[in-house]
Amino acid sequence: MAGAMEPEAAGGLRRMLELDIHQRLGDLNLDVKATLPSKGITAIFGLSGAGKTSLINVIGGLTRPQKGSVVLNGRALVDTARRICLPPEKRRIGYVFQDARLFPHYRVRGNLEYGMAASMRPQFDSIVKLLGIEALLDRFPFSLSGGEKQRVAIGRALLTAPEVLLMDEPLASLDVPRKRELLPYLERLAQDVNIPILYVSHSMDEILRLAEYVLLLDQGQVRAFGELEEVWASSALRPWLQKEEQSSVLNVSVLKHHEHYAMTALSLGEQHIWVGKLDAAPQSQLRIRINAADVSLVLEPPAATSIRNILAATVVECLDVDQQVEVKLTVGEAILWARITPWARDELNIHVGQKLYAQIKSVSISR
Repeated sequence: MAGAMEPEAAGGLRRMLELDIHQRLGDLNLDVKATLPSKGITAIFGLSGAGKTSLINVIGGLTRPQKGSVVLNGRALVDTARRICLPPEKRRIGYVFQDARLFPHYRVRGNLEYGMAASMRPQFDSIVKLLGIEALLDRFPFSLSGGEKQRVAIGRALLTAPEVLLMDEPLASLDVPRKRELLPYLERLAQDVNIPILYVSHSMDEILRLAEYVLLLDQGQVRAFGELEEVWASSALRPWLQKEEQSSVLNVSVLKHHEHYAMTALSLGEQHIWVGKLDAAPQSQLRIRINAADVSLVLEPPAATSIRNILAATVVECLDVDQQVEVKLTVGEAILWARITPWARDELNIHVGQKLYAQIKSVSISR
């Protein structure tokens, strides 16, 4: 998209959101210092009460911190030391709430045009098409499904020409069918709109499907921040995962399709992983998830096995967790977790620095 939606801000500055926020909210002490990336979706993740919505309310101007600063593309939105606190309408920030908050007396077109920046008028049709709401323009909000209302709310926010888009659990109030309806549009949004998106969620599935970066909040404090794959591979997220959810998230590309079998090879460094045939062209980028329980370890590659995916790996860490052993492996530059028993660890003498092979029994495609 052109104009205000380009990834370069005025004056040639890269889009960037710099946060240094300190705020006391009852028992919550919100303390966030981070520089958020200039593009893609950054998920703000944490349990209820962690400070996720409080954080984006400070960014959006709905509340003000007792101390600190918020700087967007070199422009101070908040600086308590200089007594700067711009009102929401002067921040150029779009906000999509859990509930769509559409004007009931306006048709969809009127809702979209409300607050629309003049610079965005040429992009009206492209945003409507991106969100698949062409057929809704003459309808009133009461006649829309929850997913349709949220798509209209997203369109309205984009048409204000924001420099960053805040989304506060936009799927939380939707039932499962409506969530499935909206997710593909959010994926397209991340790919086609060149502004950073801060996406508040406590859903692991949403984060895996949508986010490129993760900021993990716990009781108002930043516990981890970085690319999703790095945060997922670290121990930071482990307290928030159910035992059966312990897994690895890997970025891969489509290598080739098998000539005779309905299988697709995915590149992982210099090795590859076979999965059921995908409707994706070679070089397509994908994200896969491998549960730790679906990875077993062998010291030598087996001579004959039904398992198709056997990867050379190196042990970098062993953790005793709930009478199980979680083994952190490197496969090239990627991190892979395996879950084995203490008996298997002792019998195979699994130790840090050891070269061995990981057998992968199942792979799921996250996006």
